[in-house]
Amino acid sequence: MTETDRIPTNLRTLMILEVLGRSDQPMTATEINASLGLPKQTVHRLCTTLEQNGFLTRQGNSGQFQVARRLRELGVGLLYNSRDHIVRRQILHDVAREVRETVNFVVPEDSGMSYLDRIETDWAFRIQLPIGTNVPFHCTASGKSFLASLTPAARNKFVASLGLEQMTEATHTTTETLLKELQEISRVGYSLDKEEFLDGMIAIAVPVTDPKGRFVAALAFHGPTQRVSIQEAVEKKEFLQMSARRLGDALFPAT
Repeated sequence: MTETDRIPTNLRTLMILEVLGRSDQPMTATEINASLGLPKQTVHRLCTTLEQNGFLTRQGNSGQFQVARRLRELGVGLLYNSRDHIVRRQILHDVAREVRETVNFVVPEDSGMSYLDRIETDWAFRIQLPIGTNVPFHCTASGKSFLASLTPAARNKFVASLGLEQMTEATHTTTETLLKELQEISRVGYSLDKEEFLDGMIAIAVPVTDPKGRFVAALAFHGPTQRVSIQEAVEKKEFLQMSARRLGDALFPAT
């Protein structure tokens, strides 16, 4: 009996998910197994079981697997319920005290960006987007922050699949203009919502990343145009970026 034969089946399943979680590309069962050295038929069987139960999905007829809705929801749940939740809340409070507007911790899901956590502004006049709200990718600061984090090829493919529904007169409705802005966002490290989602609301977002530089969430704040301008929001970008690094360190401690 080899060492890999002694690995319990449930642990093998987690190891498969771990390999896929580290990859930014879909993988075949054979490619997954190159990192594990398990019996080939076992990896194929476990991948198929994970696919049948909604944790993995197959990319067309290529035989390549990638994470699916249930696995993403599991990851989001782990982030929310981890002991680091307290640290994250403290960092969000620190940001809220600095910017004096509503601060959001936003994660990507199948249908858009989801508000996982937030600190409301003390102002009586505020824009209500409660925890659990799902907003579009193409016309929000957090959504564009996520899109800009993708590789150019993945970004082009993702944007091509979006409906680009016009929410306001400022919303991107063509892939060309959206892709051009995403390229600039990737360069400067922050994204803006210039009344693209809601008339009278602006927002700024920066990416929170893991130790390998992969997008985990967006740290953002939004406010009404009567109280905050695009220029004022951009002036806070360095503080937001520093806070995003603090969040990354809290979520992925070195030890």
